[in-house]
Amino acid sequence: MAGVSWPRRLVSLFRLALGLVIALWLLLRLRPHSLLLTGGWSNLPVALAAWLLRVPSLVFLPDIEPGATIRLLRRFVSRVAVTVPESERWFPDVPTVVTGYPLRQQFMAATRAEGQAHFGLDPQRRVLLVFGGSRGARSINRALQSILPQLLADGFQVLHVSGVLDWPEIESRRDALPDASAYHAFPYLHHEMGQAQAAADLALSRAGASVLGEFPFVGLPAVLVPYPWAWRYQKTNADWLEARGAALTLEDAKLETQLLPTLRALLQDEERLQRMRRASSALAAPDGARKLARELLDLAGSHA
Repeated sequence: MAGVSWPRRLVSLFRLALGLVIALWLLLRLRPHSLLLTGGWSNLPVALAAWLLRVPSLVFLPDIEPGATIRLLRRFVSRVAVTVPESERWFPDVPTVVTGYPLRQQFMAATRAEGQAHFGLDPQRRVLLVFGGSRGARSINRALQSILPQLLADGFQVLHVSGVLDWPEIESRRDALPDASAYHAFPYLHHEMGQAQAAADLALSRAGASVLGEFPFVGLPAVLVPYPWAWRYQKTNADWLEARGAALTLEDAKLETQLLPTLRALLQDEERLQRMRRASSALAAPDGARKLARELLDLAGSHA
């Protein structure tokens, strides 16, 4: 609805109305005792249907600041769960609980030694982990490629998760390197992402909601590059971690000039990395999934 033409808004209104009818039919058929919502416009008809049928619902805010959908959903839900206490101020009129970010059990079981062995890393050399999500972050990928020879010459190892869109280009450049033994590139990691983060000394990534839970759990310092072409939620996430000493924020437009000196300054300063590790670990909330489950069960129990 936001920032689109009136014809597209009319189409969206029709789809939301159709979604409400389908959601009502599904809830009447399934008779759930509670619902978990996580934002996004597709949640709106479901939340409305649950409100009309008096089914209690919980909306989870993974980021620091809620977007337009969650701000609207709060009027129809029974409870709001947030990742960090600072998010509670946006929900003064709704029961709110701080759960932390939910983590997969496979991620929580990963260890540094296991990650080093899995990726064939040298335990004596620092590891930089670079990623930008399943589809990748082109500006980060290309900025990394431009400085990769210098990083490898400095003795660092690089774990690079390029995303599927840029993988052909990244694979070609990797194969052209005279020595790629310290450069480990992948289009995407599924279950191994926990191992990659546990093995790394520093991360370079976007600032989606997962960094609020995953980086603190493994105590991983980060250089965060918020995605500049969307709403400000990634910048808010990055600023929150930076204000607590767990990360540095780098603007996407400054990657070309500032990325290499920023990475070198951190990777060559063990004392600073240790401070950032401690600051990151202090933010960890390892029981986020369990707390969310308890809130859902509590709502379901009261409804039943």
